[in-house]
Amino acid sequence: MADMKRIDVHHHPTPSNAIPNGMKGVPPYFKEWTASLSLADMDKNGVATSLLSLNHPVVVWPSDQSAAIKQARAWNEFMTRQGQDHPGRFGTFAVLPILDMDAALREAEYALDTLGAYGINLMTNIGDKWLGDPYYFPLFEELNRRKAVVYCHPHAPNCTVNAMMPEINDAVIEFATDTSRAIGRMLFSGAAHKFPDMKIIWSHAGGTMPFILERYTRHPLTDKAIAATVPDGVVNYLKRFFYDTAQASHAPAMAAITKFVAVSQLMFGTDYPYRNAEDHVNGLRECGFTEAELRAIDYENAQRLFPRLKR
Repeated sequence: MADMKRIDVHHHPTPSNAIPNGMKGVPPYFKEWTASLSLADMDKNGVATSLLSLNHPVVVWPSDQSAAIKQARAWNEFMTRQGQDHPGRFGTFAVLPILDMDAALREAEYALDTLGAYGINLMTNIGDKWLGDPYYFPLFEELNRRKAVVYCHPHAPNCTVNAMMPEINDAVIEFATDTSRAIGRMLFSGAAHKFPDMKIIWSHAGGTMPFILERYTRHPLTDKAIAATVPDGVVNYLKRFFYDTAQASHAPAMAAITKFVAVSQLMFGTDYPYRNAEDHVNGLRECGFTEAELRAIDYENAQRLFPRLKR
């Protein structure tokens, strides 16, 4: 067994009863997930703890809001049980029935105070409401008050689902692109400035954002109203966010994000079961990081954000 220190902040459980009937494109490893499979991959690659999060929004956001409320609670309790059954190995980023804001606030309170969730799991968009939309502000106010962590996972918006080719999964292109949309919405709605104590982890090293950074930074130069939403400067807000390495543990992605974001803001992520920990351990070692930087990415940064994980 490898030295057990790594903390995986991007890890997806999939109870078989959480897969909606008729859901298309579900790979076998998605349907066949068990905690023992996760633990085997973790043990092989020195992952001490994985923080579990939602893998697809349809699981807990059906059109029927009463059903969504029940499913969010069931999902959060399922993930919490994995940690109870395997002490120290799993934590939870709780999901919310976000299209009902009152219910979302109640579920956040229950998850954080009763279940002991490590943070809240939000998607880049739900119902084509991107993460920085003022609709979210009541929730952001509460999470900001708590200095809570928000883990953000991408989701293709309705307008782009299968937009290019039906044969190409939305995760190939649209997921990274939608992360960039959500980051832009957080910046230019003023949310990043208004809620500075809410700590956000963006998936996949910020998606395509690092590659279009200049478009973010130049936009406020052309519009005084937009400039007023980012008074500290676009790059300064981006430097405050956290970013996981899931499916971005390769030299081009790491070279881009580390040009303007400190290594202190990067966190190890695997996207299990879509990818495994070994890919990411080996990939990060090929990116030119020092041993001290690798330790920071592997676990020290997560321990700083989540003191409970120190051991």
